[in-house]
Amino acid sequence: MQRTIWREIVVLLLPASTLLAAVGGPGSVAPRGVQDDAAQVRAAFLRAIDRPRVPLTPTVSGSTVRDGVLEERVSFFAEAGQPVPALIIKPRNGAGRRPAVISLHGTGGTKESQAGRLRELAARGFVGVAIDGRYHGERAPRIEGPLSPYEDAILRAFKTGRERPFLYDTVWDVMRTLDYLQSRDDVDPARIGLMGISKGGMETYLAAAVDPRIAAAVPVIGVQSFRWALDHGAWDSRAWTLRGAVEAAATGAGERIGAPFMRKFYERVAPGVHDRFDGPAMLPLVAPRPLLVINGDSDPRTPIAGVRACLAAARPVYDRLGAAERLVLHLQPDTGHEVTPAAERAAADWFVRWLKPASN
Repeated sequence: MQRTIWREIVVLLLPASTLLAAVGGPGSVAPRGVQDDAAQVRAAFLRAIDRPRVPLTPTVSGSTVRDGVLEERVSFFAEAGQPVPALIIKPRNGAGRRPAVISLHGTGGTKESQAGRLRELAARGFVGVAIDGRYHGERAPRIEGPLSPYEDAILRAFKTGRERPFLYDTVWDVMRTLDYLQSRDDVDPARIGLMGISKGGMETYLAAAVDPRIAAAVPVIGVQSFRWALDHGAWDSRAWTLRGAVEAAATGAGERIGAPFMRKFYERVAPGVHDRFDGPAMLPLVAPRPLLVINGDSDPRTPIAGVRACLAAARPVYDRLGAAERLVLHLQPDTGHEVTPAAERAAADWFVRWLKPASN
């Protein structure tokens, strides 16, 4: 099958103040109509995930020096009863504020699964940060039964309409992570980037869309249009990642698993994710901040046609803001749902290019 590979664009460095100028945000030059539309979508999403704020109450549980970098284990509260365990890896030497990059794991991962990536970021002068997602890592309770804690929580959300363990709760946790990082004296609050893999990639573009404090973003094998997949019979691979919850929900509802049921399932566990908060609606909200989308050309979970639908929606906004060079697709040739070494380098280079860490 013939494949078209999108060529990477060489981008120029711009001041951090320019990177933080989100559509409708301080310093934006977006047309009024664009500002209004973006503000409405952003406000609606924030209302959908809103919950009472509590003090962060950060605690440090330990720190070690390993291979020339400092590793810290900390925690802070995202909401009442929800401490967020975090792993922070940063250069051992040097003082002052550095740029930071948060890296989000995929389904079944943990903050520790991001340690290698954080060390690479630290080697390039960043403060690297990873958190355990809801019902993962230290936040996974011990349960009995065939479902993982994550699938069990999603099934419970389908039945009760409470909690949003599929994507939305982690977006809230990312926002609280930003609150925490802004409180640290070793992080430059104007230079915080976000990346994520698969599940983390979806959470990355959603969080970047609604929180302009994210100065640059790299969603990896995560950008997608749920609606496109449902409309074109390409929903099953993504649903497979939630297989236990989907099968139990369909059995309980007495329905057959198919596109009609998946629309109902998504609307229960992540309201709006396949329509008003779908990828084509959310990606334009990241403009004009730097956004590198990484995807495999043969990825069944994030079909390239759906990725292009998202980029087609975002591209005119970037163009109108004079920021065309800040929206880039890195397409991995002959690659499915995985991340190649070349893509890893592209992600790290993207943050170096835009967040400009000082050399160690």
